[in-house]
Amino acid sequence: MLSGYPTFKGQVLNGQQLWELIEGLEANDLLYYTHLLTGYIGSVSFLNTVLKVVEKLRSVNPKVTYVCDPVMGDEGKLYVPPELVLVYREKVVPVASMLTPNQFEAEQLTGLRIVSEADGREACKILHAAGPPKVVITSINIDGNLLLIGSHQKEKGQSSEQFKILIPKIPAYFTGTGDLVTALLLGWSNKYPDNLDKAAELAVSTLQCSCVLEYASYTIPFKEVYSLDWPLGKNWKALLQRTVNDYLSTGFDPQTSSLEIRLIQSQDDIRNPQVKFKAEKYN
Repeated sequence: MLSGYPTFKGQVLNGQQLWELIEGLEANDLLYYTHLLTGYIGSVSFLNTVLKVVEKLRSVNPKVTYVCDPVMGDEGKLYVPPELVLVYREKVVPVASMLTPNQFEAEQLTGLRIVSEADGREACKILHAAGPPKVVITSINIDGNLLLIGSHQKEKGQSSEQFKILIPKIPAYFTGTGDLVTALLLGWSNKYPDNLDKAAELAVSTLQCSCVLEYASYTIPFKEVYSLDWPLGKNWKALLQRTVNDYLSTGFDPQTSSLEIRLIQSQDDIRNPQVKFKAEKYN
């Protein structure tokens, strides 16, 4: 969302231009990578080129970790061309190392309607069977509650280790939190490769719930939310609190638009998050 800017310039990179960049890297012997992360992709041609990039990178380093946030839509609506769903389902999911869909995207990828925790866990199993050993459904809205469900299948064919993190709602909307959650999951999973639940705890706690703000309600006045008298006030880390304070200090009403999170100013909180929301493992 670009509501804070009156205009912008630049161009949307197409698949051919992306591939030319890859060829340039290869020509200069700069194509050795350990991780690849993708987010919003708006065309089938670009997504197909990304698949070529994955194949190329793995020809150089077979151990490349590919983390895919299959950004397709939310709250029952697609905001990419419908044909992308099929490409994600049939081509991208099988080659991904980790998937981080939201509830709606997980439904699109599995064909399963998610209305319960059991459905969320089953969706993870379906995705494991298709390819990725790590799946994190970053936000599921069930009976008014928000939760993250993660699943790690450490060996193909074996049962997966699954967990959930219950996250309270926050009455605000921050731009870019989904991208940041996926990036944090990649980073923390690299540090704790066998502990996806710990990586998820650290990622969620860094943002203090911002990964699911697309569902946030606006029933609580901001002066109460950001006061220390409100139950969550004392638990908020500086990343979101600093963002809101910056907007309030300029006289901006945080409820009138989305807020751009203060990443640079919050580096210490990103590096060393205080875990507030613990993963609960399923039996």
